[in-house]
Amino acid sequence: MTAGEYIIHHLTFWQNHAPKGVLDMSVLNLDSLFYSIVLGALACWLLWKAARRATPGAPGRFQAAVEILVEMVDNQAKGIVHNATSRKFVAPLALTVFVWIFLMNAMDLLPVDLLPAIWQKLSGDPHAVMRVVPTADLSVSLGMSLAVLLICLYYNLKIKGVGGWVHELFTAPFGNHWALYPFNFAMQMVEFIAKTVSHGMRLFGNMYAGELIFLLIALMGGAFTLSATGIGLAIGHIVAGLAWAIFHILIITLQAFIFMMLTLIYIGQAHDAH
Repeated sequence: MTAGEYIIHHLTFWQNHAPKGVLDMSVLNLDSLFYSIVLGALACWLLWKAARRATPGAPGRFQAAVEILVEMVDNQAKGIVHNATSRKFVAPLALTVFVWIFLMNAMDLLPVDLLPAIWQKLSGDPHAVMRVVPTADLSVSLGMSLAVLLICLYYNLKIKGVGGWVHELFTAPFGNHWALYPFNFAMQMVEFIAKTVSHGMRLFGNMYAGELIFLLIALMGGAFTLSATGIGLAIGHIVAGLAWAIFHILIITLQAFIFMMLTLIYIGQAHDAH
């Protein structure tokens, strides 16, 4: 297998059937679905376990870590979403989003050949493909950003009412004049689309790039031979892999935090009247 074939193999999704076209909605990336659902359930279980084990006395390390995280998210939610009733849903949502995305991003820290090799053994197919980082799948990241958009639309209707929101769509940002209504509506649509696409693309782009760099580093180790060049590449593989993994911990945490913050900001904006 050449280097190009190796990378293409690792960037190919396990799908329910061969795609018929770009817009074929019947094609499912089964690996992304599996890992995102499992990790979502794990995130909910971890938060449930922390709440169940919470004690008024001195907390353990796990409880203390969760309490710090909850307090951080709650403070951010209070500063952005000023409606106390909305925060009862939005703050736990933001917390779940952060933990869920962090766990999905953290799959990038596993050795790139570990889970695909296990899957090949279990399936009996030496050419079976599997991608294990759900957030490196554009359909997952855009799906999450679309879910945030739907929540924003819900709060626009709930807080402003149908009439108030429709009035805002046609009168902001340029003003309440019949000649400006088409431009206002067009700008509102562009804003919704731009926020949703950038929200998902930012997460996808960073995780896809990180996954690709790990594959390139793995190729260095695969080029090991009993020669000066081969040994140098093997050593470079270890050093570069360790350095990138340590740096990537910051990236996966930061991307989860950014997605969470943008979720809060967009929902907070849905509460603001123009």
